[in-house]
Amino acid sequence: MRNILYLVVFCEALLLSVAIIPFIKKFALKWGIVDNPGERKVHKTPKPLMGGIGIFSGFFITVVANIVGFYLLFYSNFVQTHLQSVVKVFPQLHSVLPKLIIILGGGFLIHLLGIIDDIFKEKISYQPKFIAQFVIAAFVAVYGIRTHFMPGQIPDIIITSIWIVGITNGFNLLDNLDGLTAGVSIIASLILFVVAVLQGQIFFALMLAALAGASLGFLIFNFYPSKLFMGDSGSLFLGYMFGTLTVMGSYVVQSSASLIPIVMPLLILSIPLYDTFSVMFIRWREGRSLFLGDKCHFSHRLLDLGMGHRSVVIFIYLVCFCVGMTATLLPYVSIAGSIVILIQAVIIYVLITFLIMIGTRNTNNGK
Repeated sequence: MRNILYLVVFCEALLLSVAIIPFIKKFALKWGIVDNPGERKVHKTPKPLMGGIGIFSGFFITVVANIVGFYLLFYSNFVQTHLQSVVKVFPQLHSVLPKLIIILGGGFLIHLLGIIDDIFKEKISYQPKFIAQFVIAAFVAVYGIRTHFMPGQIPDIIITSIWIVGITNGFNLLDNLDGLTAGVSIIASLILFVVAVLQGQIFFALMLAALAGASLGFLIFNFYPSKLFMGDSGSLFLGYMFGTLTVMGSYVVQSSASLIPIVMPLLILSIPLYDTFSVMFIRWREGRSLFLGDKCHFSHRLLDLGMGHRSVVIFIYLVCFCVGMTATLLPYVSIAGSIVILIQAVIIYVLITFLIMIGTRNTNNGK
């Protein structure tokens, strides 16, 4: 029954996203809400923005409609008589509903911030956007969406706020190539979905299924060559959702040999984290502003090595999948096994960095 429900939620979000995005595209073109080509852009022609509205709508409508439907159907005689499995999980839904509402409310505000940024592109500096993000992140952290491993609530709130804002902007920075952010979102969602299912976190899993479905609906229009971009309305929302949902997740099981599994989100979301930290390091090393856009992203550096657009995106998908799937083993292996998994993830990114550096040096010498 649960597996069918997961599939239904995934398909609902997928179909809603696919149905809504064509209207968003027409609206963006009509009102000139487009991303124009530029020196630090890969695309050569203007592309409509705000495809993220399709992702948000597919996810939001699916989650809210299923929660409302669950409450309405729960009291029917048919459910009470024939669907005892549904009856048993109702108390769990009732207990987590306040947190779901807080997550959805914060997601709406982040999405709205992204829409404003898409409409007034280049007219809003990064400072007010960061302040707004921290206010939203702090709000959800204060009201219960936070870690619980620090010595006190205040440190937990601070760590959680930094994590949410960091992942939010990590996905925003990652959105620099057709199909990249949406594809990484699908892979990360499905890996976290597997973790949630294995640990019996039903509503965590349902939200991840909806997020994967909505992202796939957008990817149909965004894979190279794309018909539109998600814009900040999509990338900020996706980053926020991963930031909050990973905080809500549970990674250490009763049989876990240590607390090392709590780093699982770092590995599953390692692609946006690697891209963010590597870009910031390059900008700092070259004495440029950390917040000024450029073409030093992970994907751009792979393109500079001669890889094709689709090849770059698929390569990053594979890295995301391999590191993320290996991370799912952390709760079930020994301390030594956990350390091996962490070392393996680090070596993968060290090798990638080393090969990019060598390739870039050889390319520059060839010129």
